[in-house]
Amino acid sequence: MDIRSCRELAKLLKTGAIDEDQFIEHLRRLPFLDLGDVKFDTHRSVRKGFAEVVYCPGKTMEQIRSIAESIRDSEEPVLFSRAGEETAQTVKEVLGSAVFYPKARIVGSLPMAKPAVPGVTVVSAGTSDIPVAEEAAVTAEYMGCIVSRLYDVGVAGVHRLLSYTELLQASKAIVAVAGMEGALPTIIGGLVSCPVIAVPTSVGYGASLKGFAPLLTMLNSCALGVSVVNIDNGLGAGFCAGQIARQSRSSDELLTPPEKRGPSG
Repeated sequence: MDIRSCRELAKLLKTGAIDEDQFIEHLRRLPFLDLGDVKFDTHRSVRKGFAEVVYCPGKTMEQIRSIAESIRDSEEPVLFSRAGEETAQTVKEVLGSAVFYPKARIVGSLPMAKPAVPGVTVVSAGTSDIPVAEEAAVTAEYMGCIVSRLYDVGVAGVHRLLSYTELLQASKAIVAVAGMEGALPTIIGGLVSCPVIAVPTSVGYGASLKGFAPLLTMLNSCALGVSVVNIDNGLGAGFCAGQIARQSRSSDELLTPPEKRGPSG
């Protein structure tokens, strides 16, 4: 149940369209649904502005189906992360409108609404980093953000990255995804004034230690404004970038005279 649903429910109670027992029955879905092994958090969107994300690895298809059935009537998108073809098919059998994004390995329970919040840029060092970058990009898009993608612009050919300096400097939040030595976020951090969220990936040869080498590089970045998420955590980076962009828009609107504000989206 999202904030909009809670407000509509309160209006129905206030106008007498539903009685107290019906109101309480609706609220029984809060703050979580007890599905046995799964405790699905239905209150998260009220607290954080976005619904719970279902991490799929390790869950049985019966558990995935149970979760999908529990959100069948939800009016907000729920994401199933690290989903494969079988998981996507199971969700689609229950939620006919669900959409699978194979590169991002994400299933959205509802089609993506048209993004309205500008300013998120997702950058990958190489094409092998794209699955993690797409996970970040799709997550931010489901949060209502307009996402610019810059892929395969790593430091081995830094002129590729520098040709997009104007776009980078216009961003509100940047997700920088890199494996190997992981230097990309530091380069970007030295060019821009917005937060840079670094994502180390497990892409690389033996000494990259499945992502530990780029993780340590990013943690030791000399560029200010660079924060780091866990190895391959595109979801967390995309969510953080989405929060930054949304709050930045709210701040911009507070500073903009009402007559000059655009549509709220």
